[in-house]
Amino acid sequence: MNDRVRSARRVLADRVTLAHGGGGKAMRDLIEDVFTSVFQPPGNEDQARLTHAALAEPGAQLAFTTDSFVVSPMEFPGGDIGTIAVCGTVNDLAVGGAWPLWLSAAFIIEEGVEIATLRRIAASMQTAAEAAGVRIVTGDTKVVGKGSGDGVFVTTSGVGVIPAGRSLRADAVRPGDVAIVNGVLGDHGAAILAARGDMALTTDITSDCQPLNHLIEAVIVAAPGVRAARDATRGGLASALNEIAEAAGVGIEIVEAELPLRTEVKGVCEILGLDPLYLANEGTLVLFVPPDQASSALAAMQATEAGRGARIIGRATEAHPRRVVMKTVFGGGRIVDMLVGEQLPRIC
Repeated sequence: MNDRVRSARRVLADRVTLAHGGGGKAMRDLIEDVFTSVFQPPGNEDQARLTHAALAEPGAQLAFTTDSFVVSPMEFPGGDIGTIAVCGTVNDLAVGGAWPLWLSAAFIIEEGVEIATLRRIAASMQTAAEAAGVRIVTGDTKVVGKGSGDGVFVTTSGVGVIPAGRSLRADAVRPGDVAIVNGVLGDHGAAILAARGDMALTTDITSDCQPLNHLIEAVIVAAPGVRAARDATRGGLASALNEIAEAAGVGIEIVEAELPLRTEVKGVCEILGLDPLYLANEGTLVLFVPPDQASSALAAMQATEAGRGARIIGRATEAHPRRVVMKTVFGGGRIVDMLVGEQLPRIC
């Protein structure tokens, strides 16, 4: 997918065939018409050759991440597999304090997928990349036979730069640090569940899928002592908090009454016996800041589009190290453990 568009190549078929993965003219037409015409990667080689001034700064670190996406359905209210592929990788870089710069994108496409579907996915990826300020610079396509896949799988890798002196790490959280989320919880998981149509649910819930790098930069400027951040994807907020508690060796206490949840998400969870703390999110994070910077971090977050619904939900503590405990609306305490099994498979 590194080939630049050299001519007005067009895919004439309505659906992907095995010929589109065979390495010949049909494959080149697919790549150039559907993908590189949208992403416009630099160069015409089998690798992207990249430079950036931030890489030359003394003490700067290179950040690299990779992720695969297997969403079912591929298109859902609020996004599609392409949107998640970009936002998920951008957010994995951003929560480590990196400036996301470049992405790769590899596609495994099942024979029979409509070309129009691929065009929509590519367009969504480019829209999300532009919103995040990153470029999709290289990639790959493979086609598998009918029944050997499930529509489209996408793998994205991301490269970014962590400025000198910046260190967001889960093991840096200390007792007393304040936990803040940037918005409502569980929207993505609920939207996917409703979109599958298995439960005959009618809801207006849309996925929260969005890039979070601009929000994190705003918080770091306002609260330079920010300790750590995690995007609450698979396993939801509960898993993100448990990862931080384990890494830092602290306890974490959250307050149920402070958790931002839509009434519709609560309703879906009550009907189906799901716990919203474990529902996946694709545009929600939790971060920890020192208590004297909490108000500044919260205000900076709320000033961004992605953080208008930000709330303080709890804090780290010396009590019950490596455990997450929630103060319930009834005044009791409930241990919030890591997710066992999977509430909703094929969620991201």
